[in-house]
Amino acid sequence: MERNIMSELLAWRNMKADRMPLVLYGVRQVGKTYILREFGDRYFKNTIYVNFERMQGITDFFEGELQPERIIRMLEEYFSQKIIPDETLLIFDEIQACERALTSLKYFCEEAPEYHVVAAGSLLGVAINCEKFSFPVGKVIMKTLYPMRFDEFLRAVGKEYLVSMIREHFDTMQEMPHATHLELLEWYRRYLYIGGMPAAINQYMERESMINVPEVQNMILNSYTADMAKYTSDSESTKIRNAFLSMPAQLAKENKKFQYKLIRKGATAGLFGDSIAWLIFSGVVISCERTSRGDMPLAAFRDVSAFKLYLSDVGLLSAFSGVTMENIVRNELSEIYRGALAENYMAQTLKAGGYDLYYWTSDLPTAEVDFLIQKEGRVIPIEVKSGENVSAKSLKHFNKMYQPEKVMRFSEKNFGINDNVYTVPLYAAFCV
Repeated sequence: MERNIMSELLAWRNMKADRMPLVLYGVRQVGKTYILREFGDRYFKNTIYVNFERMQGITDFFEGELQPERIIRMLEEYFSQKIIPDETLLIFDEIQACERALTSLKYFCEEAPEYHVVAAGSLLGVAINCEKFSFPVGKVIMKTLYPMRFDEFLRAVGKEYLVSMIREHFDTMQEMPHATHLELLEWYRRYLYIGGMPAAINQYMERESMINVPEVQNMILNSYTADMAKYTSDSESTKIRNAFLSMPAQLAKENKKFQYKLIRKGATAGLFGDSIAWLIFSGVVISCERTSRGDMPLAAFRDVSAFKLYLSDVGLLSAFSGVTMENIVRNELSEIYRGALAENYMAQTLKAGGYDLYYWTSDLPTAEVDFLIQKEGRVIPIEVKSGENVSAKSLKHFNKMYQPEKVMRFSEKNFGINDNVYTVPLYAAFCV
């Protein structure tokens, strides 16, 4: 499967000076190991692959002095293979399982930049935020791998020509031919069900059927809950799991602001704040914070007491909620939950595009804009509608208050522009 991040990895490989080790992190089973090994196969003569969860004996190599040449010699002896600068890719996988290996990246940066070293970790975000870890700040390049976006999904299923068409019509804002528009909406609805986890997409492609997709998705969800138990104390894992299990209920309401009372009666931020942080740092959920104003910079007006959470992948949300493909295609879902799937899809797409996510609310009159992003020094409000009904009083109120250059409204309607309001089909979200 072709991933967008490959071009970024190639740019790092071709750096001639000041190259630092590259750290790739993201939620479990998002495809980190696959993409790094594929990267090594394509662009290097050979690859040394170390998995610190499976090859625990190699952790001993990182005891004592963290001199790169010493570590390189020991790895060469272990794998009976020469590690040659510019020819060998050295992969440290599940690096959060070996703190000293993570620290060693600092010395690879300072003393041995000629080596191509990449590291990956499923719970690296959690590890970095633990006090015991000494993370090599400023000595590594950080990249995040997200679930496959809709454009990557289309390429995977052999519809790359549709990606080009979407980009062309997004750039010109000319209407997509009606038949193609309907075809793309059908693919979008399939994506809401399958999502962007590579294993789920691969299952769909191999069988040309979605029958076994939920089985794969539920295995992934189970691996997340297993991590909660494996890497935290019993009491903390119970709280994390309870917060995680509340996700469908959090999104199945008109106001999608996260409410602790939906975890359990009497739940508070004091009790569950660390649990929410774990879910965010692990990549299992995506956070969208409230901002009190629609001005630059959005971060200056963030309200840390109010936030929304979305699942990392909309297909996992469908599986988590017990939604079937027939429910989506036949429009059998409640309007609120259709909106939840569309919002989750938009959140993961924007996050994969590198945006920090905010939403805006106003008390008088009561109004809420689903997402605000900063792009090229401007604030862009984004409204998400699950169908063709694009009535949006909140967006009009925001438009009147802040007069942004561009307002984007995503729905199942075709492309179009009315003053500064850009109507964009949901399937084109990756173009933002």
